[in-house]
Amino acid sequence: MSKLDYYRTDLLVENEEMVRHQTESESNRLKEADGIDFNESRQGRIIITEVKVDDVGEKRIGKKKGTYVTLTVPTLTTEDVDEIKNLSDLLIEKLDDILKHEPSIVKGKILFIGLGNRDVTPDAVGPLLIDKLQEIVPDYYSEDGSEIYVYAPGVTVQTGLETADFVKAIVKEVKPSLLIVIDALAARDSSRLCKTIQLTDTGIHPGSGVGNSRKELSKETLGLPVIAIGIPTVVDGPVMVADAIDRMFGYIASKIEEENSPSSRLSVTPWLHAENKDADRSTLRPIFGDWSEWTHEDRVQLFEEVLTTHELRTFISPKEIDSWVTMYADALTGSLSSWVKRIKK
Repeated sequence: MSKLDYYRTDLLVENEEMVRHQTESESNRLKEADGIDFNESRQGRIIITEVKVDDVGEKRIGKKKGTYVTLTVPTLTTEDVDEIKNLSDLLIEKLDDILKHEPSIVKGKILFIGLGNRDVTPDAVGPLLIDKLQEIVPDYYSEDGSEIYVYAPGVTVQTGLETADFVKAIVKEVKPSLLIVIDALAARDSSRLCKTIQLTDTGIHPGSGVGNSRKELSKETLGLPVIAIGIPTVVDGPVMVADAIDRMFGYIASKIEEENSPSSRLSVTPWLHAENKDADRSTLRPIFGDWSEWTHEDRVQLFEEVLTTHELRTFISPKEIDSWVTMYADALTGSLSSWVKRIKK
């Protein structure tokens, strides 16, 4: 199978170079790689991945130079309201870290832009956040102008205009010293859906993760620092198919491995086998052939190739997406409001 770049993701940690360095030995090699400063740590349930890319690293992995911070809680659920708040508060700590070398930036005007389509739930986190964040604007408004500006420009299909053109016009009029953009992202790992926040100072390409890339919003295109905050809310359909097949293979391999276990033989009802990720999948070869031992990445690529021009090509979001989007809009609004209050006092 030819190696085609079908993967669509907005997350640096899902970049092919990063995915290849998931084992401990490869992670150590990545930490020592030229052009990439990689660090992973944990704070409670939150996994923190911080990557700094310089000019050399930009050429190596195809991502813009700058700082990327990814915060992930693999076990997060819609009931974890406190943990989502912890995630949002930690995001603000990392935002402070990114801006600490340029303290004068936050003393000037700050423009918040919420990207996305409020009529499409998985894409609505940006506009919903702006709806809530606008409540703080009167606190920073005077006859001489405002210190805080918020705006949700919609999407091109709603307005007929490029989002970047909207933003550029506002920047020209307002002349902010800092732009903070909030947007929904696309992931290529279903386990990250609505459980991850990415923060970067490299700007953003709206729509790039779903193959509808618009003009870039960045320091290079707008002439001011641009911070992007994103939450992955959709995943490519073929990824979900590959995930389901991986889960099935894991379950069947576990069932074969446990077939002669005392627990299984003593059970008087159908034995519910727990998936064992370490189960020997070579036992599946007589049933499914070599395909059962393909890597997840190779399976995803196969489905991408088969479905790329098919009507089954879709993007999928969790069934609780309404709750997720509302919770993130609320949590980020609270954290950003507190941050503004602190830096503007």
